[in-house]
Amino acid sequence: MAISVPSRQLFIDGEWRVPVLNNRIPIINPATEDIIGNIPGGTKEDVELAVDAAKRALSRNKGRDWSAAPGSLRARYLRAIASKITEKKDELGKLEAIDCGKPLEEALADLDDVIGCFNYYAELAEGLDAKQKAPVSLPMETFKSYVLKEPLGVVALITPWNYPLLMATWKVAPALAAGCTAILKPSELASVTCLELAEICREVGLPPGVLNIVTGLGHEAGAPLASHPDVAKVAFTGSSVTGSKIMTAAAQLVKPVSLELGGKSPIIVFEDVDLDKTAEWTIFGCFFTNGQICSATSRLIVHESIATEFVNRLVKWAKNIKISDPLEEGCRLGPIVSEGQYKKVLNFISNAKSEGATILTGGSRPEHLKKGYFVEPTIITNVTTSMQIWREEVFGPVLSVKTFSTEEEAIELANDTHYGLGSAVMSKDLERCERLSKAIQAGIVWINCAQPSFIQAPWGGIKRSGFGRELGEWGLENYLSVKQVTQYISDEQWGWYQSPSKL
Repeated sequence: MAISVPSRQLFIDGEWRVPVLNNRIPIINPATEDIIGNIPGGTKEDVELAVDAAKRALSRNKGRDWSAAPGSLRARYLRAIASKITEKKDELGKLEAIDCGKPLEEALADLDDVIGCFNYYAELAEGLDAKQKAPVSLPMETFKSYVLKEPLGVVALITPWNYPLLMATWKVAPALAAGCTAILKPSELASVTCLELAEICREVGLPPGVLNIVTGLGHEAGAPLASHPDVAKVAFTGSSVTGSKIMTAAAQLVKPVSLELGGKSPIIVFEDVDLDKTAEWTIFGCFFTNGQICSATSRLIVHESIATEFVNRLVKWAKNIKISDPLEEGCRLGPIVSEGQYKKVLNFISNAKSEGATILTGGSRPEHLKKGYFVEPTIITNVTTSMQIWREEVFGPVLSVKTFSTEEEAIELANDTHYGLGSAVMSKDLERCERLSKAIQAGIVWINCAQPSFIQAPWGGIKRSGFGRELGEWGLENYLSVKQVTQYISDEQWGWYQSPSKL
């Protein structure tokens, strides 16, 4: 059954707008390599219009329409958006699957998280009013002080292609809950469902300019957005290279950024684990979302005493994964998002082989799929710590394996990376798990699992994986500034200077 992709324009000031230069970018279904539609290609001229619309929305009616409105008003819109997404969930799931190659069941699970995220931040928006004027305890009775939390202003939200609508929601929902107005720039490789979010905002009557959506290439739309003087903050999820450029642009204006960047996350497997249970989590941690996860636990560090048996189990699990068109029932591995990414993944595998590593399973296109950017789940052994495959983020279904003999060695291997996003520890010894959760340098540690993500829990990394935290209450704080208000309440003269009336 053919799924038609709606033809959309840019969403600026509550209306569909043709890009100033009338550019369009083709949409390619990565499972078939067919062009299935196109998206608008916004440029700096469109960014200018979007920022202007967001500025007007921020201050309209002295902020009473949005930024200074009660949190309960903003919550109503967030819940209405969640409700509309629920209505359109099946359609949105299919659009996401053909746009980025994500298995349909995964895309539908992502949409459940999208709905949950909008509802969660609706609750936090309502709770924000009660937290205003929180008193500050002072050592002097002649003063009283309290804190106001205020929206930062116009924010730029730049999001990736691996979880198109979900990663956008992780930013849009808390930004709007906080009272900010926003410009969302999704990845040009997967913008379809973000443009459908624009249509949903239009349908629920979100005030014009509160959320603007500008699709386009990174250097044509993302760069002018990140460096725009009227943007108060940039929140970015994507590669470390682009994150560094955004940080450089923001630094010129001393503008805050939050960055969720790449990863090369370890999964440490001790000798006391249940082999099949741990094998499934190891496969899930690296091959979920077609291996295209910033937090993918793609470095397996396994105890030498079980390494051979455990890796043999992994190969059996990997070979059992259904690789197919994402819309096929039971699909668990779809294609890589684009031809460029596909070639990059195959190049990583080829380099590993030429550096002396062993491709134990996978490493190429599945024989039964003649078209599409498919790569078999790949497990690589005989890896050294200096190899590219061990050190650099692949962003595909590729797992590298090393063994260890002592706990100290496992920790050293885990921390020997520029990145620090996710990590996993697999062992029945919970005291050991707790020791490692403190010793591992990462923003997230999973114990006896890999990749679970909950809206209520903070998400983010350290080192070159970025800084700042999304989700939970931390996600809302990302878009708020703290204002101290202090009042002198004594009837007495302050008395620091001699009064001229007493001279």
